[in-house]
Amino acid sequence: MTRALTRATLAATYAAVLAATAPIAAHADAPRAQGQAPGWYRMNLGKFQVTALSDGTVALPVDKLLQAKPGVVDGLLAKSYLKAPVETSVNGYLIHTGTKLVLIDTGAASLFGPTLGKLVGNLKAAGYTPEQVDEIYITHMHPDHVGGLAADGKIVFPNATIRADIREGDFWLSKDNLDSEELVPGITAINARGHTPGHTIYAVESEGNKLVVWGDLMHVAAVQFAMPSVTIAFDTDSKAAAPQRAKNYADAAKKGYFVAVAHVSFPGIGKLRADGKGYDWLPTNYTSAP
Repeated sequence: MTRALTRATLAATYAAVLAATAPIAAHADAPRAQGQAPGWYRMNLGKFQVTALSDGTVALPVDKLLQAKPGVVDGLLAKSYLKAPVETSVNGYLIHTGTKLVLIDTGAASLFGPTLGKLVGNLKAAGYTPEQVDEIYITHMHPDHVGGLAADGKIVFPNATIRADIREGDFWLSKDNLDSEELVPGITAINARGHTPGHTIYAVESEGNKLVVWGDLMHVAAVQFAMPSVTIAFDTDSKAAAPQRAKNYADAAKKGYFVAVAHVSFPGIGKLRADGKGYDWLPTNYTSAP
């Protein structure tokens, strides 16, 4: 009886499928859908909540910007099935500490053309408003990191205190440019000078969990993880930038904490694993859990 019922059900289903897939007129004039997936990604870090915010992507001629022997960059890109120009993410990171809402970097806004400028929209989509941001920490003052501070001559985050290294914005006023300082409980500024004179990274720690927001410590994952010595034309001092990258790569791989990177494919959060003279990038495992 059960077998007969199953066969009858399958036969009816098959007949319905055949009827539904009978040739019909094609709708070739249907407009192509535009847009991409939502540009925010949330994860918990101890008692803190970290939300990666996409400002969009921009195509960069990395073969001309990265400084290496001829053929090295193209070869490493090819191993990742890439070629220049490489569509490059611009990411910011929102940290909810429980008492403060802290944004690290603000994206480019309109300074780099129409493919960027999505950070504020994605912040709102993630459930926050610019008015709720208490503090903004700037890794450095290149336009793709500070452009989102203002729009049409108006301040975008009207209630936020903006902080940056003295060498970037004349903020720090004592102790010969602090190398490290806790800005709010759980978030510490650490100097990583080289990419710019005051380039700063930020360590976020809660309940033994750690994430370090790297800013522009590196730019091109397919090249600079495999070969950390490769520098980029954007560096103010490439001789200082390369050792900073090597030191922070080694520390992250040894201690196993998360890093968040401005120009690694969104959401730009992951961990490093040493692999010979280079490193493997291990993106955070995607979850839809709150």
